[in-house]
Order: sequence, then C-alpha cells, then structure tokens
Amino acid sequence: MSKIKPSKGAPYARILGVGGYRPIRVVPNEVILEKIDSSDEWIRSRSGIETRHWANDEETVAAMSIEASGKAIADAGISAEQIGGVIVSTVSHFSQTPAVATEIADKLGTAKAAAFDISAGCAGFGYGLTLAKGMIVEGSAQYVLVIGVERLSDLTDLEDRATAFLFGDGAGAVVVGPSEEPHIGPTVWGSEGDKAGTIKQTVPWNEYRIGDLDKLPLDSEGNVKFPAITQEGQAVFRWAVFEMAKVAQQALDAAGIIPDDLDVFIPHQANERIIDSMVKTLKLPEHVTVARDVRTTGNTSAASIPLAMERLLATGEAKSGDTALVIGFGAGLAYAATVVTLP
Repeated sequence: MSKIKPSKGAPYARILGVGGYRPIRVVPNEVILEKIDSSDEWIRSRSGIETRHWANDEETVAAMSIEASGKAIADAGISAEQIGGVIVSTVSHFSQTPAVATEIADKLGTAKAAAFDISAGCAGFGYGLTLAKGMIVEGSAQYVLVIGVERLSDLTDLEDRATAFLFGDGAGAVVVGPSEEPHIGPTVWGSEGDKAGTIKQTVPWNEYRIGDLDKLPLDSEGNVKFPAITQEGQAVFRWAVFEMAKVAQQALDAAGIIPDDLDVFIPHQANERIIDSMVKTLKLPEHVTVARDVRTTGNTSAASIPLAMERLLATGEAKSGDTALVIGFGAGLAYAATVVTLP
C-alpha cells in the first residue's frame, strides 16, 4: 500500500482572466512588399493578413509577457502573490537558459512561483493550458499563469516570399484557477514528427560558431542571414485543413458537445483560408463567432489564441460564459484542441 498522501487539488479548473499585449508599431503589407515581389492583393487573398505588429527594442519577450500578464491577473481579480505557477510558451526567447518564465514570475511579484518555458510552436498555448489544468487539479498550485509570447519578427526572412508576410509579435496570457464545475474540457493533443521538416528553423544555432560560417545562407547583399522560420506552405495548408478539422471534432466529442452548442471558435491564427476551411469542414452554425485576429495581428504562433480570445471579449464579439472551441497547430507538427468556457 502506498504511503503517499492523496493530492488535495480543486475538482476542476477554468480560465479566470485574460490579457494581451500588441507592440506599438503597426506594419502594413506595403512594408513587406519592399523586399519581396508580390502585392497587397496577393497577401490578403493568400492569408487574410492586412497588418501585423512588430516589437521595438524595449518590447522584449519578457516585457510583452509582463504587460499581458498584468492585465490577465487584474481580469481574474487576484493578486500576483497568489500565482503558484508561470508557464511560458515561446520559440523566440534566444537565451537558452534560464527560462524567461523565471524572470517574468519575479517581476510580476509572485511568491517564488514555479516557472518554466515550453517549446511547442503554435500549439504551445494549448499545451500550457493543459499543464496548468493538471497543476490545479493535482494541487501543486491554486492559480497558474499561462503565457503565449513571440517576437517572430526576429525570426522572419523578409526576402522569403512564402513567409515574409506571415509573422507578427505579441503576448497573450490567461490565469487558470480552481472551479467546482468543468470549464476546460479534455485536451486532444499530439504530434506528427515525421512531418516536422515542413515548419522549421532554417539554420541551427550551432552552425553560427567560428568555423561553420561557410554553411550559412546569405541575403541579397551578401550578408549572413539570421536564422528564420521556413515552411512548406502547401503541405502545411493541407495538413491543417484536413487533419486539424478531425482533431477539432475529437475535442468536441471529448467535451460531450456538438457544434450547435458552441458560441465561439478560436483557432490558431495562422491563415484565414485555413480558418474558413475548418469552419466549413466542421459545419459550424452561423451563430458561432469565429476569431479572425489574423487580419490585423498576423501569425503570432503561441500568442495567437490568447490574443484572439482577448480581442473577442474586448470588442464584445464574445462574452463571459461563452463556450469556445480552441485549437492550436504548427511546428512539430504539434497540435492541441479543447473546449473552454470564456472568462
């Protein structure tokens, strides 16, 4: 017989507050067109993107996260001292160690909260939300802060016609806390590592060591290019449209609801054509509000779902208590989908 005491966590968990931060600088498609042979019409028709936000030197991964987190904590009606865990999903914090989550936890004023980073690309928010739910139900924390944050402008090749227009910067955060009723459904998640090469970093960091410079790509002026995110657009599109609609349906089934029960659909803001295709495949009824933050924010990877959630609530397109299907998918190829009640 085990001598370990059973955990004394909450019966369930729910999202209690949400916050977002978008950098000050707004970048229209015209700026992107300075480096690639394309058109505003082509970018909009391919992605739906009209503008995106790019961070300045002061808008670091940590700084944007702290801004978004402060709003989420206030929205949840708790204090930073009550936060027992900080989970940050990002691929654009360039210090390998320590985790940026530890800096964020300290500067927010938490009481030495457990803090760690995860790297799951565009599925990262869903991964973090699932981990937070487990921490609360298990009893290792009463409130957990989940942050999705990216400075993808640092990882964008502005001469790559396939990706230069896609990425933006920003941070979104939610506070997850205890609940007497289930407000975060079972997560359907996974990865397809055999397709990992379809979204990847162009050059691994170790090739930037002295002696490896001859392996590095050059820009049109002969300068060494910084690593960037690249993707096989058509392969990613097909995977997202056909496979992720199945995952979204599985998340609905796991939560015990049907599309008619939904109020809101918040998919990863990768591409508006993907969003439209998923809506059609899932046969979502017209009353379901669909997040389209991609139009003015671009693809912010791990930050895209909480940023879209925050905007829907701020504009009144969605309201507290609405039932929402959220799904993230991207590099890895990793994915995560669940049904939640909006804060």
